[in-house]
Amino acid sequence: MENVENLSNYLWEYVLLYGPRLVAAILTLLVGLWIVGILTKVINKLLNKKQIDPSLTPFLRGLFSGLLKILLIISVLGMLGIEMTSFIAIIGSMGLAIGLALSGSLQNFAGGIILLIFKPFKVGDFITAQGHSGTVEAISIMHTILKSPQNETIIIPNGSLSNDSIVNFSSEQLRRVDWVFGVGYGDNTEKTKKILNELLNSDERILKDPASVIALQQLGDSSVNFVVRAWVENSQFWPVFFSMNEKVYKTFEEEGLNIPYPQMDIHLHKNN
Repeated sequence: MENVENLSNYLWEYVLLYGPRLVAAILTLLVGLWIVGILTKVINKLLNKKQIDPSLTPFLRGLFSGLLKILLIISVLGMLGIEMTSFIAIIGSMGLAIGLALSGSLQNFAGGIILLIFKPFKVGDFITAQGHSGTVEAISIMHTILKSPQNETIIIPNGSLSNDSIVNFSSEQLRRVDWVFGVGYGDNTEKTKKILNELLNSDERILKDPASVIALQQLGDSSVNFVVRAWVENSQFWPVFFSMNEKVYKTFEEEGLNIPYPQMDIHLHKNN
């Protein structure tokens, strides 16, 4: 009978000691889960507002929610008097080991998240990166796939792609086309500029605003070089570039302007 009474006293002391902690921990858990749910919805709205890639939104929402729940559980266990230092150390060690084992994959994974969030390019853009040029076919969480002009499939890891320079040729509506045309020394420079200006004005694909530029750029070794700069719609860049090269070649020939090529004068000296 005395043992039962001692047990009852012990249990009652235990309840008085840990009961308030347990109630506080349960309340903290319930309120915390409610707050995590609200914050997760807020994050979801922000991701949708910023038009984050649909394939990435669920992952980021789940990652954010999972981290908050882990922190909440650690806090609740700490309120109950459970020592969490060793537990956190074990989790940290496991995370470090996994991180070292998957360093390359994690770098690509992080790079994919960066690319999908900040969007330096999108599917359909023509870019140059990592020494490769092509149209973006797909952006996954680990790799970006390009299709080269030669119809080659190029797979670039997102880790290296997100840490290097990227040239996006499709991001702007307009592009500037640059040419350098040379004529021979002695040819009429004003006539050359007039012909080039007429060729630019005759092409409806070349925009009037911004205005085109024709200027004498350089007195070369065997030619007088004129630089020509014109603005076109992005999609017309290469058609206009190739077309103007052909027109200039034909027109210069018809107008008697010489298109020079490298020459070398050789002087022979006869020794007596």
